[in-house]
Amino acid sequence: MKAIIITIGDEILLGQILDTNSQYISRQLTRLGAEVADILSIADQREEIWQWVDYAMKQAELIIVTGGLGPTKDDVTKKVLAEYFDTRLVMNEDVLRWIGKLLENGGMRMNEGNRSQAILPESAKILYNRKGTASGMWFERDGKILVSLPGVPFEMEDLMIQSVIPELQRLYPHLHLDYRMLKVYDIPESELALLLEKWEEHLPEGFSLAYLPSPGFVKLRLTAKGDQVFNLDARYDSLKEALEGQRYTEGENGGTERELGELLMLKGKTIATAESCTGGNIAVQLTSIAGSSAYFRGSIVAYANDVKERVLGVRPESLEQFGAVSEPVVRQMAEGARRLVGTDYAVSTSGIAGPTGGTAEKPIGTVWIGVAGPERTIARKFVFSFTRERNIGKATMKAIEMVIEEVRNGAVNK
Repeated sequence: MKAIIITIGDEILLGQILDTNSQYISRQLTRLGAEVADILSIADQREEIWQWVDYAMKQAELIIVTGGLGPTKDDVTKKVLAEYFDTRLVMNEDVLRWIGKLLENGGMRMNEGNRSQAILPESAKILYNRKGTASGMWFERDGKILVSLPGVPFEMEDLMIQSVIPELQRLYPHLHLDYRMLKVYDIPESELALLLEKWEEHLPEGFSLAYLPSPGFVKLRLTAKGDQVFNLDARYDSLKEALEGQRYTEGENGGTERELGELLMLKGKTIATAESCTGGNIAVQLTSIAGSSAYFRGSIVAYANDVKERVLGVRPESLEQFGAVSEPVVRQMAEGARRLVGTDYAVSTSGIAGPTGGTAEKPIGTVWIGVAGPERTIARKFVFSFTRERNIGKATMKAIEMVIEEVRNGAVNK
């Protein structure tokens, strides 16, 4: 089944918000077994919506549209879809009562804007929104399906899970597609491809392997289609055998940040960060894990030297003699964060992310990382690349790896 996703909203085209809806819907449809052939972002204008809905209906069997269902005049999706599917907009009394109950439960009163959201295309199947007042709409014509969903991500996601996916599974039980993910660390994509070249040559029809590189790691996605879905786990095991000697984590959400979180939880320890060149990115990664509040206590982004001194207690003479990007400074930053926040462990970074600021002695990509624990403080120097984003990503990864090593070692000293 071929699918097309359309996101509607001027704010997406202007770059004011990130289109996470397409990513989420695409992932859900792929797991269902649909082939996402196109993703379109269009303006909230009648002509645009009509043109691209018509294009999608001619190209695909399933179209998912998000956005443009609000109560304001610039939200025209509902009107255009009613015209396109040649149906009337009518007051849906059941939806009106549903919206009234939602508002009442939230301690709010119905207004005309809310009432207008109960005016819906007569021929559409209505998808009741448990998280907001904009209903989803399900249209069918000539054996094709168009689903219109609100653009608010948590409303859209709930409707996908509660209404759209179950109905598609009922209608298309023959579709089979599944995949497995893992992350391989500290190996360039080109070297990894050479390592797996022979393994890929023997990959049967119905399987595919995708390489998704990021700073510090490469994601591998092994996908199976059709009857090969039933052989996916065996083929996945053979992939792991081909990666013998490489360091990797399994699962779509697997990673060093999750590994560290589980380790800290197991040992009942806590952590803080003191970041300069990574600008808070380590804290972002650690807190991306649900339940991280059990072990993550806080972060200090000490970008300026005077903040390193005043907040973290870095000695002025260390900064003057060795510079901010140095072993003594990251040691003192980590110890200061551990003391200030009151944690078992703290990790610090100071470096030259780029694209400027490098010297012959300390080129772009030079990063010092410190880890302070109950028994000792360590520091290591790395020299990464000339690309700012890669340097921040790799420094973040190495910092988390160093903490994992220290937590595992416990009180064992060098």
